[in-house]
Amino acid sequence: MSNNASTPPVTVLIVEDDNLTRRALCLAIEAEPTLKLVGALDSVKPALELLQTQSVDVLLTDLGLPDGSGLEVIQACQLRYPKCDMMVITASADEANVLACIEAGASGYVLKDAGPVDVVRAILDLLAGGSPMSPAIARMVLARIRGERGEKKGAQVPSESTVELSSLTKREATILDLIARGDSYGEVARLLSVSVGTIQTHIKSIYAKLSVHSRGEAVFEAHRRGLLQLGDFGSKT
Repeated sequence: MSNNASTPPVTVLIVEDDNLTRRALCLAIEAEPTLKLVGALDSVKPALELLQTQSVDVLLTDLGLPDGSGLEVIQACQLRYPKCDMMVITASADEANVLACIEAGASGYVLKDAGPVDVVRAILDLLAGGSPMSPAIARMVLARIRGERGEKKGAQVPSESTVELSSLTKREATILDLIARGDSYGEVARLLSVSVGTIQTHIKSIYAKLSVHSRGEAVFEAHRRGLLQLGDFGSKT
């Protein structure tokens, strides 16, 4: 991806306590011309101190840190820089951790079995408006949503939800289902035989209708409103 000289690079802060992982991530980010590494720290305290004086465009943090949790860094970053894109990279696939991070503002959650180059691609996807998640995480979130919907099966759908559902076009509803299961914009575009630009236009419309700003927020807000169908994706057009 080439960098336009008139566009400043996107600043990235890494918070990762494993030396080898941190070094590999640094090298991968520094090799991407559109990104600029502004810090590579190993614990919560220095990260919080840096965020007091340094704004960042992207926060990439582990959860299990020597002096606390990366969740603290996410919460502090969200409070001080609400437009920052935040992504977790961790070995933890614990459901409570995943949901807590998403609720705190993280829009991406990638397990450490992803390579550094894949993490950089995930960052670029994040910046493009996506919410990259490792397949195992996406499946877990969907299982959680399906479980909650199953508990409510048979209950009358509030009229407000019915009205909100009708406000989405059939294509928007299909795209919402696909991004909820973890598909990238490119995968959705290929599946629906349209351009990525067309998908992005639909995504902007969905975000506006749901009053959200990220894929993670869209999925959870749509779930809250009863808009997710979570049916047979292969049968949708």
